[in-house]
Amino acid sequence: MVFDIIHTTRYKYEDGATFCHNLATLKPKNCIGQQLLDYNLKISPTPNEFSERDDFFGNTITRFSIQEYHKELEVTAESKVYRNYEEQVASANLKSLKAFTIEQTKEWLKGIDNEVLEAKQFVLKSPLISINSDEIKAYAKVSFKGKRSLYEASFELMQRIFTDFDFVSGFTSIATPLNMVMKEKKGVCQDFAQIAIACLRSVGLPARYVSGYIETLPPKGKEKLIGTDASHAWFSVFIPSYGWVDFDPTNNQIPKNQHIVVAHGRDYLDVPPLKGVTYSSGTNKMEVSVDIRPALKL
Repeated sequence: MVFDIIHTTRYKYEDGATFCHNLATLKPKNCIGQQLLDYNLKISPTPNEFSERDDFFGNTITRFSIQEYHKELEVTAESKVYRNYEEQVASANLKSLKAFTIEQTKEWLKGIDNEVLEAKQFVLKSPLISINSDEIKAYAKVSFKGKRSLYEASFELMQRIFTDFDFVSGFTSIATPLNMVMKEKKGVCQDFAQIAIACLRSVGLPARYVSGYIETLPPKGKEKLIGTDASHAWFSVFIPSYGWVDFDPTNNQIPKNQHIVVAHGRDYLDVPPLKGVTYSSGTNKMEVSVDIRPALKL
């Protein structure tokens, strides 16, 4: 399936801005089951400086700065993405995926080859994810027991988060500690992904944060509104002999064709869609819209 994705972020500055320097992580990845066919980043006003690079995790980062007075900043990423979950399944050894146990994974992590070392970095704590919370550890241990399949334990963790936590937009921000999310059992997709990652890392297992998009479908008989799709986040678990496996605790499902991968990182701070520094005063306002639709033209 081929999707057209339009992601627009608009900043409005009450008293204007004299300078801004930004980093954008908006370009979808090429990976098994997903291919980026076309990509265009539109920025208004036109940046004075613009460059693109790959970061440590292999994500595409766009750097730009605007060095003139402006009242608004608009950043629009237009992507055309081919998505085929069946290609992921066809390339996989499904038997080994579900057979590898938690004990076997921890033994595998004692190795020193490149694949092990790359996975190990996702066992460590990161800026937004502490692994020392007793409450997080207790929640994780319900699912993660030595001789159990790592896949089955991760799947159960996804289901438990979906059941135990309520999706409440606006209840949390980037600065909200995970302990607060754990206590209140409320949050949004990035919180649920980071709770899952904290659980896995607390028992010594590698897990990473995935940012991307999810196509939303309107109620039956209703027309889909423009801009009502969303940026999304989920988590991924490394299973030896297979690789990374994604889980979406917000929707209680294995990500398939409706999930578009943009970036991987240790937590949200590694892969925010847009971040930067702006010289401004007064009240500033941000608006975001995302639209994902089956492509009319290839």
